[in-house]
Amino acid sequence: MAGLSATILGCEGPHLSPDEARFFSEAQPWGFILFARNVVDPTQLWALTSDLRAAVGRDAPILIDQEGGRVQRLRPPHWRQWRPALDQMAQAGPARAARAMYLRARLIAHELRAVGIDVNCMPLADVARETTHPVLKNRLYGSAPDSVIGAGRAVAEGLVAGGVLPVLKHLPGYGLGEVDSHLTLPRVSAPLEELRRVDFAAFRPLAHLPLGMTAHIVYEAFGEALPATFSPDMIRLIRDEIGFDGALMTDDLSMGALPGPIGERAARARAAGCDLILHCNGDRAEMAPVVAASGTLDGAALIRAEAALALRRDPEPLDIEAAEADLADLLDGEVYG
Repeated sequence: MAGLSATILGCEGPHLSPDEARFFSEAQPWGFILFARNVVDPTQLWALTSDLRAAVGRDAPILIDQEGGRVQRLRPPHWRQWRPALDQMAQAGPARAARAMYLRARLIAHELRAVGIDVNCMPLADVARETTHPVLKNRLYGSAPDSVIGAGRAVAEGLVAGGVLPVLKHLPGYGLGEVDSHLTLPRVSAPLEELRRVDFAAFRPLAHLPLGMTAHIVYEAFGEALPATFSPDMIRLIRDEIGFDGALMTDDLSMGALPGPIGERAARARAAGCDLILHCNGDRAEMAPVVAASGTLDGAALIRAEAALALRRDPEPLDIEAAEADLADLLDGEVYG
């Protein structure tokens, strides 16, 4: 993997253009991420994932956000439409929620692998509050660390069983965010004791997962003025206090929460300790400076990224009809959105 760019990049549309293929061949991003703009149907999507890997000449990881609910890039008529995670957790009830989330993740993984996608950006270990911004709240698994941990562990296990690597997000916690980080920077004034007892506590039991994603959020209890993605102190907290030792990617670099030119954002995130720079919008004019500023994947970052990919494996056998029936029983028939 020597010489790879420390980036994960998007592409513009449902088909890879010759110009994009040349750029990716030269840039050699570690991986790619797909969005709804890249999706038409299973045949087209398989061709796109194949073309992306062919452009870089290797079995590069291909990521997606397929949480279910509002945030899912694959939708009917070709793929299942899931209920928001928080709704499913409530429908299942405490005794059945983890098993239901496992089956949901296992079925999602089956759909992803069938079109060449092998990394999914979940589970979310952010803990919901009454004030959590609506852009995030119904995507979460609960308002107490224990329920979030149980569901998060089940989601990760379901993905791995389906041959898909999970991405733990949003480190070190976005549940207290009251604004949409796609548009502006959330600032959290909660005391340190609450952060450690609730928010960080939900991530610690999941810190063994191979990949993680930062939160663009400021924690004033640490005297911070920088979003976690740019803060060496917060990256150290993710590593040392939470204990996450996997490959750490930024949330999307083009989000409105982050200040400064796009290349400067990439450089600041890498300098802070992020291993991989995530750039999602497929804008070629932005990708060139992102690649230039992100540098090469090397040192400890390279070791962590290689370790994550070494965990990729073939899916376990799945009886789809039995899994769907089991999930329907757990949810009293109210499975899909």
